[in-house]
Amino acid sequence: MILAIRKFFETNLNPAGMGSNDDSRHRIELATAALLFELMKTDSHIDERETRAVAHALESTFGLSGEELEQIIALAEQESRESTSLYEFTSLVNSSYSYEQRVQLLENLWRVAFADNQVDRYEEHMIRKVSDLIYVNHSDFIRTKLKVRDSLQG
Repeated sequence: MILAIRKFFETNLNPAGMGSNDDSRHRIELATAALLFELMKTDSHIDERETRAVAHALESTFGLSGEELEQIIALAEQESRESTSLYEFTSLVNSSYSYEQRVQLLENLWRVAFADNQVDRYEEHMIRKVSDLIYVNHSDFIRTKLKVRDSLQG
């Protein structure tokens, strides 16, 4: 998987002169996108609102252009299909994100889950699993869920 990610970024998003820091940044963008995509497909029905929520989360978190966003989402979908576990993505998150950034990822996952106005039990289970794998406290798991839910109701 990492070779496919590296090849993609070298040919599409890694202009001459970009160093390993940029490569790491792109890998974490892809890992984040893949986690959001995994969540989106959890309930076996991909809703347009969920797709927009994923795009918005990636755009606001990483400031990606439209073309980069499309490429990241397409590659994340491919990597998600080929992935054998969430660990491949969460390990990149753990090695690259601060605690606050991991909480923000969790909030983005909740935004995708709530995008279609209903959180499926499988979606909640996956978010809980990701939360455990990225070492986010249970209190922050609950806080981010309520924060997103309340922002959509009011």
